[in-house]
Amino acid sequence: MLGKGHLPSLVLWGPPGCGKTTIARLLAEERGLRFAPFSAVLGGVPELRSLFAEAAATANLGQGTLLFIDELHRFSKGQQDALLPHLEAGTVTLVGATTENPSFALNRALISRCRVFALESLGTASLEALLERVAVHPDGLPGLILEPAARELLCRLAAGDGRRLLILVEAAHALDAPGSVQAATVARVAANPVTDHDADGEQHYDVASAFIKSMRASDVQAALYYLARQLEAGEDPRFVARRLVIFAAEDVGLADPQALVVATSALTATQNIGMPEAIYPLSQAVIYNATAPKSNGTKAYFKAAEAVRRHPGAAVPMFLRNAPTALMGELGYGEGYIYDHDAPGHFAGQSCLPREFSGEQFYEPGNFGFEKEIAKRLAWWAARRKPG
Repeated sequence: MLGKGHLPSLVLWGPPGCGKTTIARLLAEERGLRFAPFSAVLGGVPELRSLFAEAAATANLGQGTLLFIDELHRFSKGQQDALLPHLEAGTVTLVGATTENPSFALNRALISRCRVFALESLGTASLEALLERVAVHPDGLPGLILEPAARELLCRLAAGDGRRLLILVEAAHALDAPGSVQAATVARVAANPVTDHDADGEQHYDVASAFIKSMRASDVQAALYYLARQLEAGEDPRFVARRLVIFAAEDVGLADPQALVVATSALTATQNIGMPEAIYPLSQAVIYNATAPKSNGTKAYFKAAEAVRRHPGAAVPMFLRNAPTALMGELGYGEGYIYDHDAPGHFAGQSCLPREFSGEQFYEPGNFGFEKEIAKRLAWWAARRKPG
């Protein structure tokens, strides 16, 4: 786009420290635009009006303005709408930065007027390049010497965040200068490396999704990792425990009915004892569910629900209806019902579905774990059940 002399309004979506602000500054420089930074956290519509007035004035003098809005997702719907007429009029070229998924965080009207670019966390090669530049840049730490172990640890603890890398290396250098930076010093200055887990952000849902899918894949090592990643980042342990209960019923189900008991017990224990001791029942439940045989047979509910929608109000067979009054008994309510416990094998063999669904199968057992036993029981009953 730059090669063709065209720069539309953009949204740069990516994690912290991946270079969104730097890209915006470089774009302004490349196009000869005045760079006007604005924080969606600190400013509001009145400040924006002032910026737009300045942009209109500089436009009359022949220079355009690149309006860079950091944390764009922090703007309310009204604040986002206030940008639209100025974008359409070409008063400014907007470059917005956000760590949140624009599909959820931004208005459709605003997204439709911008090109969205998804940025990734910095890889090891990029972090290494940053460290090299810090050692030679006049505004960096000229003459910086890093022990190999310190360099490796810095790149690992930065977790793809270039800004965090620079903060860590500056703090470690301040302690070890004029000598070389040691790995032990890096470890001392490093805070909790789990910085990308926001309780309301996309990372929250990405990690939770990875947690569930790892258990579904019976990858107990990955499941424990994502459990720890959530808890170490300060995730509410009750949120994790509730996901475990859902998983036990949805993904393990009747292949191992005990899984739901374990998960529910973990939820109760977590609610009663809290952190940090809750890590033990949560870990037990994760290990149990990840290593249990899997079945999604409980989704049979949705087939039954579809049948309800297909024939709403299908008549309940008369023999199953309750007859609390004499009149209802005279009308045939409950007539012909056989009490199963009075029948041989505690099974009378009566078909209980409404006539419209006679013979339909909503639940079909799997071939793993306890469901193999359920399949045997269903086959035994099916051979003895009377036609509906």
